[in-house]
Amino acid sequence: MLWFVGLGISGTKSIPIEVVKIIQDADIVYLEVFTSPISQTYEEEIKNMVNGSFKIAKRWLVEDGQEILKASKSSTVVLLSYGDPYMATTHIELRTRAELENIETKTVHSASIITSMIGEAGLQFYKVGRVVTIMNEKKSTITPYTAINKNLTQGLHSVILLEYNYDKKYFLDPKNAISNLLDIEKEQKKSILSDDTFAIIASRIGFETQKIISGEFSNLLKIDFGEPPHSIIIPGKLHFTESDAINVLTECLDKPSDNSAGIKSTSVQMIEKYVPMVRKALEEIKPLYNESKEFQEVFENAELYINDAENFLKQGKDENAVLSIGYADGLVDALRMAKGIEPKI
Repeated sequence: MLWFVGLGISGTKSIPIEVVKIIQDADIVYLEVFTSPISQTYEEEIKNMVNGSFKIAKRWLVEDGQEILKASKSSTVVLLSYGDPYMATTHIELRTRAELENIETKTVHSASIITSMIGEAGLQFYKVGRVVTIMNEKKSTITPYTAINKNLTQGLHSVILLEYNYDKKYFLDPKNAISNLLDIEKEQKKSILSDDTFAIIASRIGFETQKIISGEFSNLLKIDFGEPPHSIIIPGKLHFTESDAINVLTECLDKPSDNSAGIKSTSVQMIEKYVPMVRKALEEIKPLYNESKEFQEVFENAELYINDAENFLKQGKDENAVLSIGYADGLVDALRMAKGIEPKI
């Protein structure tokens, strides 16, 4: 049998009695340590609960899974993890493999850092968008940057987890994560993030030293957030009750602001850029066809497609708008090529 057991977010203090019994009765207990840091004190306290064999499970051991699955076929094995076990996709994959090998699995769920920090910060959970992780390598920050962009265009909050490396005892500092995001913004120039971006830094949620600080990037970059773990929340559109809660429940350095205001989707940006460009190109090519009446229908269709793109954009039908301007652009390019002129767009 293989147990997947969540330890919650408050160390051994949050371990329920039923979990203590499961740990004590197990033949082998693996403590997974790669999703979030667990202090040496808590590690020792958990070890002291174990009557069977106790092992630290690094990422490779859980991802490979062979040792755990093999042991689970003849023994009662427990895989302990910080928070809720299925917040980690690695654990879901391991459970799937266990079931396929006819290994009985059972689960004990617990509080997760993701769900807990949202409420602790005063935000509404149903407004959370895609959750992302920022690594220390700056190049990899483009992925979370893109996800934050998509979340903000929908008015959703972005939960950002930070890189943790058990072997190196390394946890990415929130200030470094913010700096990486601002550097990507300078490269991408999409006007998504700036020094004025309002964010929430949640530190050590569930522990006695828990601290939540909110404010603009420029001020958060001056703060020492102390020991990990840390997470970042970049709010989207804030309901007035959320703004009130942030002011009361966090150490608020600046007035909470709507980061989604003024954020335009990629489709909107494309239409706003290409409509005037295609229209200008169409007007430039018209004089070359003054004596060619058979092409007038093509010009009319191109003009109609441009108008359709603008109208669809006003109606919020972004995809139709992009298709329409694409058709118009194609017709204009065909007219230019027919005269031996290279397309401009």
